[in-house]
Amino acid sequence: MRRVRPARVFHLAALSSVADSWTDPGRTLSNNAGAQANLLAALVTLDPMPRVLVVGSADEYGEPRTSRPLNEDTPLRPITPYGVSKVAQDLLALQYHLSHGLPVVRVRPFNHIGPGQSPNFAVASFARQIAAIEAGRRPARLEVGNLRPKRDFTDVRDVVRAYRLALAEGRPGEVYNVGSGRPVALREVVERLLRMSRTAITVQVDARRVRAVEARASVCDARRLRRRTGWRPLIPLDQTLADTLDYWRARVGAG
Repeated sequence: MRRVRPARVFHLAALSSVADSWTDPGRTLSNNAGAQANLLAALVTLDPMPRVLVVGSADEYGEPRTSRPLNEDTPLRPITPYGVSKVAQDLLALQYHLSHGLPVVRVRPFNHIGPGQSPNFAVASFARQIAAIEAGRRPARLEVGNLRPKRDFTDVRDVVRAYRLALAEGRPGEVYNVGSGRPVALREVVERLLRMSRTAITVQVDARRVRAVEARASVCDARRLRRRTGWRPLIPLDQTLADTLDYWRARVGAG
């Protein structure tokens, strides 16, 4: 850090798989909190200290005790080891702001999807399976987990724009939710993707894909970020899904 002397730091490095956090919770906790602790300790030695964006997660809210959209004052009730690790990152960032004056801005993004996402995540997995089925590389059967939960999906390109605006215009020490404010059931996402498919596909629940614990619904209240920066998502869900499916068609076609 002393050699590079960055003016801005976007800190997204972390283990991001909720499923893997159940398998090895200690690794997720030590990696996500420990890596950030090392980073922030290095940044406070710089003069001037850079502005820093620390990326948390809607998983910090876990299973909230409200049906209303979740704002930044909603109590944190993580229900997964990954969620706990993101709470640790969130509070560690706040601590470095309060104790060292580091100009940290925190964000809590809700589900973001789009081209390039790892197939370890649900929507990317659905798109990759459909692309492989269309190419004749697997049976015409889409394997899914629990499709009942409702999630707040935002295109990753809108989320990146939110990150840039939050760091540029956000108030140091503050935290901002990032999301669309529109709940969509995973079942509806699958139905939309299947309507875009070039072949008939059946849906089958795979018990290995069903999480033992997950929030039933998660909806974002991003008014604080909108008031501060003017940000709002611009890319509709159908475009995101179509772009994601086309991304995997190209990948599968290239082998």
